[in-house]
Amino acid sequence: MRDDRTYPAARPWTREPWPWILMSGPAIVVVAGFVTLGIALATDDGLVADDYYKQGLAVNQVLRREARARELGISATATIRGGSVRLALRGTNGPVPELRLLLIHPTRSGRDQNVVLHASGSAYEGRFVPAPGEPRLLVLEDAGSLWRLTGSWNGREPRAELMP
Repeated sequence: MRDDRTYPAARPWTREPWPWILMSGPAIVVVAGFVTLGIALATDDGLVADDYYKQGLAVNQVLRREARARELGISATATIRGGSVRLALRGTNGPVPELRLLLIHPTRSGRDQNVVLHASGSAYEGRFVPAPGEPRLLVLEDAGSLWRLTGSWNGREPRAELMP
């Protein structure tokens, strides 16, 4: 025979702490999985090229353009302040009407910028959208894609050297 005084009334399982404690771990993992999925779908890493074979074939052309700049003795100094860039070009036989400067982000291709530089006196000037503190690879090309210079900019210093 059961004596109600010795056994307290059983509570429903929803009032017990242990089922909730045991279910919280898997629930947190499911929520974290959905958050990770959302981040993966919302951002593009930009590290893998779709046309990797074509880019591999283009390497020889890039090397030829850098060798041509080395033969001509072309070099440049870029002064970058805010959203403007001023470039002093050395070693060309005459004025180059237009130059292209690519500001390449090291890991995010979506943050790359293409700046057209126009002659302004003895230098070339152009404007871009600034991203303070972000380092960039700098690639300078002439409009005819005959030569190419490269350099790096740490995002803080106002000057960067470009060499073949």
